[in-house]
Amino acid sequence: MAKLKVAILGSGNIGTDLMYKIERSDYLTMSVMVGIDPTSEGIQRAKDRGYHTITNGIDGLVACPELFDIVFDATTAKAHQTHSEKVITLGKKMVDLTPAAIGPFVVPCANLEKYATADNVNMVTCGGQATIPIVYAINQVADVEYAEIVATVASESAGPGTRANIDEFTETTAKALEVVGGAKKGKAIIILNPADPPIIMRDTVHVLVNEGNKEQEITRAIEEIVRAVQQYVPGYRMTSSPIFKGNQVSVFLEVEGAGDFFPTYSGNLDIMTAAAVQVGNEMAKQLNVTV
Repeated sequence: MAKLKVAILGSGNIGTDLMYKIERSDYLTMSVMVGIDPTSEGIQRAKDRGYHTITNGIDGLVACPELFDIVFDATTAKAHQTHSEKVITLGKKMVDLTPAAIGPFVVPCANLEKYATADNVNMVTCGGQATIPIVYAINQVADVEYAEIVATVASESAGPGTRANIDEFTETTAKALEVVGGAKKGKAIIILNPADPPIIMRDTVHVLVNEGNKEQEITRAIEEIVRAVQQYVPGYRMTSSPIFKGNQVSVFLEVEGAGDFFPTYSGNLDIMTAAAVQVGNEMAKQLNVTV
């Protein structure tokens, strides 16, 4: 099976980290880095590693369809609307790391198998990738009436793209808590913590279920899903056992990055790129590309 050739749209921090993770993939091969700033660090690093580089954005990429089979979009929600139309027209696949939510939401440990053949999938948000697995796991045991998540990330790990997408973050994450997690109502909050030294990503999940007395079953389900996420994000972990108070379940998480390009405290960025590569790997296996 031949590897799928990857184009990365967006030569910022997320795009650069993606490049390093794709290099380790058994199913994907890095091909082209696309940006709009010829002097960006991502463009320079890709060039130094021998990859094609394009510095006039999406128009330059779609002019060279032979260079790629799948596109990872690490730009902004607004830009992705244009990118999606142009790439899908070429018959290529897309993995969207913005909160644009044009394609179906995908959280690998919850619903990747269902959408692995879709043309364009959306990776929700960093907070979504960290917390939706917990809500999904609980919902397998007891119906989730309400899910509220608080994602706290270091201000240092929130670049221009992340900040430009803040409004979409809350809307997209809340919706995905319902669509993927199964909650009847979802709410998402993000906090950019300016602490120095920067803090590791931390997430809090509060869930109201429709029935009590299922502590053991819920705890087992959460522990199993945590292990599933750790298969592609080793630094993902609970900081304590789930806390039960009547029909409320509270789970406290932290995400330590792999340190490929980001500092290890930037688990919010690392979980997005790791999950996206997991999706790309499965897309490649489903396409069953042969030499």
